[in-house]
Amino acid sequence: MTRYLILVVLVILVVYGLVEALPVIVGPNLSIASPSNDGAFPNGIVTVSGKAARAAVLTLNGAAILHQEDGSFSSVLTLPRGGSILTFVATDRFGKRVTATRDVFVPFEN
Repeated sequence: MTRYLILVVLVILVVYGLVEALPVIVGPNLSIASPSNDGAFPNGIVTVSGKAARAAVLTLNGAAILHQEDGSFSSVLTLPRGGSILTFVATDRFGKRVTATRDVFVPFEN
């Protein structure tokens, strides 16, 4: 009986350790809600938003973006005419990174 009890306790400890270590193993998660890829913005004003789960640092083209405690973020950008590539990078506290890019276009006036 004692052996079974010890075995059960060990299994519970191993499962608990795996559940707690999962965020460290998986790393950050980044989802961009807007802008959509290859989107056109005639006035040049672009709202970027999304969620960066388990991210300690979030950057857009190398500049830091503030994100909420739940990982959500939102920012308004004014882009020049022509094409632009927006590169989002989420980094967790252990240095794991995930990157997402969006191509956007601001049309030239005729």
